[in-house]
Amino acid sequence: MGEKGTVCVTGAGGYVASWLVKLLLSNGYTVHGTVRDPQNDKNAHLKKLEKASENLKLFKADLLDYNSLSAAITGCDGVFHVACPVPSGSVPNPEARIPRDGTYLQNHLLARHLVFALTSEPMCSVPCCPDCNIYGVLLNPDCLQVELVEPAVKGTLNVLKACSEANVKRVVVVSSVAAVVLSPDWPKGRVKDESCWSDKEYCRRTNVILKPNDCSVIIMDVFFNWYCLSKTEAESEAIEFAKVSGLDVVTVCPSLVLGPMLQPMVNSSSLVLIKLLKGYEELENSSRYIVDARDVAEALLLAYEKPEAKGRYICTAHTIRSQDLVEILRRLYPNYNYPKKFTEANEGEGLSEGLSSEKLQELGWSYRPLEETLVDSIEGYREAGHLD
Repeated sequence: MGEKGTVCVTGAGGYVASWLVKLLLSNGYTVHGTVRDPQNDKNAHLKKLEKASENLKLFKADLLDYNSLSAAITGCDGVFHVACPVPSGSVPNPEARIPRDGTYLQNHLLARHLVFALTSEPMCSVPCCPDCNIYGVLLNPDCLQVELVEPAVKGTLNVLKACSEANVKRVVVVSSVAAVVLSPDWPKGRVKDESCWSDKEYCRRTNVILKPNDCSVIIMDVFFNWYCLSKTEAESEAIEFAKVSGLDVVTVCPSLVLGPMLQPMVNSSSLVLIKLLKGYEELENSSRYIVDARDVAEALLLAYEKPEAKGRYICTAHTIRSQDLVEILRRLYPNYNYPKKFTEANEGEGLSEGLSSEKLQELGWSYRPLEETLVDSIEGYREAGHLD
C-alpha cells in the first residue's frame, strides 16, 4: 500500500485524470484506475508513470456497470470520479436508444470541455442517429435526454453507491462550470460563484432547428444547453446523495482545460487550442475561461486532502476574449494560421458574467500563468506531431 493509502480514479486514462494519477503516485498514494480496456495502447502512458509499476492497478470497468465499479472501489480510502460516461451498444441500458458503436457521443458531443469552449468547432460527418441527424432537422430532446443526461446521472450514482458500500472516506466528483454558467436569472454583472447553478428547465426548453453546416448553432444552442443539463443533473444528484447517505462528497467544476497532454490521443479541449492555431478563417470573439490540467489535478487533490473542504468549488484561472488569446499566441508562435477575422459574439443569457475561484483559492489553490499553459501545450502538440 502507498504511504497515504489507496484511492480510485475513474476514467484514469483521460486528460485530467492522467495528470491526477501522476500527481497521486508522486504523493505516495496507491491508485486503482478504471479504464474500459487496461490492455489498450491508449492507456499505455499510465503504466510509464513514475511508481506506476508498484502502486498503480488498472481495472476494466464501465460507469454503467455497477459491479465493475464496485470491484475497483472496494478497499479504497477515497475516490476521484473523473470519468464522463460514453454509452455504447455493449452496455445494457433499457431506457436509452444507444447507437451501435457509440460514435454519437464520442464524435458529436465532443466530450465535456469542447462544448464549453463556446467555439464553432466543426462536427464530423458521421450521422449520429435517426432521431438526431445533424443536417437540418430538429435535434430530438428525448434522444439527448436518454443518451447524454441519464447516463451521466446513472454513472455518477453508481460510483457513489459503490463508495457508500465500500465505506469510502471522501469522494471528489469532477463536474464542470457547465453546471454553473447557464443561469439566465443570475443578477446581471455579478460574478458567478458556487451558489450559482445552471437552470435545468431553461436548458431543457431551449431547442432550435439546426441549419445545415451551422456548427455554432449546434454547439451553442443545443449541445451546450443539454451538456449543461447533464452536468447539472449529475452534480446535483451527487450532492443530494451525500445528504441522504452521509457520504462525504466534494465537487469541483473546471472550465476549459488546456495544458500539456500525457495521453496519446488529442482530447476535445486541447483540440480547441489546436484549431486556433490552424483551423479558422473567422472566429467569434467570445469569452473563454481557461485552467491548466495540472492545476485542476492539484485542485482535486486539495479537495480530497483538506479536511475543511466541503460543497462545490469552481476551478478556473484565466478569463480572456478569443481575439486577445489569439494575439498572445501570435506573439509566442507567429508562424501559424490564425483567424483573420473576428465577429462579436452574442454569448446568450447568463453566459457573459465572470466566474470566481475565490473559494478554491481560500483552500490553498493557486494556478500557473496563462502563457506557461499555452507554451507547454503547444510544445507538447508539436512534439507529438499534432500540429503537422
